[in-house]
Amino acid sequence: MCLAVPMRIVRLLDGGRALVAQGPVEVEVDVSLVENPRPGDHVIVHAGYAIETLALQEAEERLALFRRMAELGRQP
Repeated sequence: MCLAVPMRIVRLLDGGRALVAQGPVEVEVDVSLVENPRPGDHVIVHAGYAIETLALQEAEERLALFRRMAELGRQP
């Protein structure tokens, strides 16, 4: 199964790339598919590409769903 994860743009880099973060995890991704990416924006990241911009509330809701799925996966 593939997941697309909400992450926050920390800073823009050269060549249509950006450093993004979710919690302590930071990765470099391609942001060329997102219109006008800016630091502080929340984006959906899939396979090394930012594919969609999200409002903060939507990003938080999706992350809450991932946390709930992880909790359910740990139950016997």
